[in-house]
Amino acid sequence: MKKTTLLPLAILLLASCSKSESNEPDIPTPPEPRKTEIKISAGMDNSRATDYAFETGDQIGLYVVNNVNGAAGELAASGNHVDNMRYTYSGAWTPDTPIYWADDTTPADFYLYYPYTNVTSVTAMPFEVKSDQSDVAGYKSSELLIGKTASVKPTESTVTITAKHVLSRINIVLQAGDGFTPESLAAANPAVRVNGTKTKATVDLATATVTPEGDAAAVTPCYDNGVYKALLIPQTVGMQNLITITVNGKDYNLTKEFTFESGKSHTFTCTVSKTSSGLNVNISAWETDGTDNGGVAE
Repeated sequence: MKKTTLLPLAILLLASCSKSESNEPDIPTPPEPRKTEIKISAGMDNSRATDYAFETGDQIGLYVVNNVNGAAGELAASGNHVDNMRYTYSGAWTPDTPIYWADDTTPADFYLYYPYTNVTSVTAMPFEVKSDQSDVAGYKSSELLIGKTASVKPTESTVTITAKHVLSRINIVLQAGDGFTPESLAAANPAVRVNGTKTKATVDLATATVTPEGDAAAVTPCYDNGVYKALLIPQTVGMQNLITITVNGKDYNLTKEFTFESGKSHTFTCTVSKTSSGLNVNISAWETDGTDNGGVAE
């Protein structure tokens, strides 16, 4: 009887299976969804009291809140699509890390503020203006800008956000009256201060609302090209010595109650007169309110 071994047959079957498996087509791995980077451009609102454009090294914070079911989402301290991303300006705005749209269809709201800080509350962010704004650095570091662009659809184009001034600005202009010439008044090196305004506030970034807090203090304005100017927390001050001008060791006080409005610049033109021992003052809001706010300081 002839013997038959099964080993060669097993090897043949195994080789056949291996060959069959190797001929099966490969299933391609799905590609990663393409992400579109968010690019922004931030500028100041030129219709406002703009003193400076953004400068190299300036930093802003940005929040991006996605729409939900076709409606605007609510800005929160955290959990937004983008939380307080820091951007630094050097001719263009560069984020600490790139950010991307959620997808190709979901619109989003953009919230911007300047200057950048570590925000723990978007409805009550602490802010303070400098009491000494006598130089440009002190003045500019007291600035607060907030901007919003709503319902932006995903795009490869740059998203433009306009930053608006939300504080109030006071401009004090001195004019020579009886007993002074412009030259003698300037030579007297007058000192100017704004009294009795609160320098601290909380800020709602979603509504750009500034709420004064704390005690009142004196603010020393910055002298710039004939104008003494200071940034103030929007507020109403009661009847008091609002402005003090010291000339040759003598104080002249403007007693006034006034409302400093958000986003407005208020000009106080003060005529210093020796004969009256006081100041003739005319006040006009930067945005005309149709009211004569003039008064006399003694």
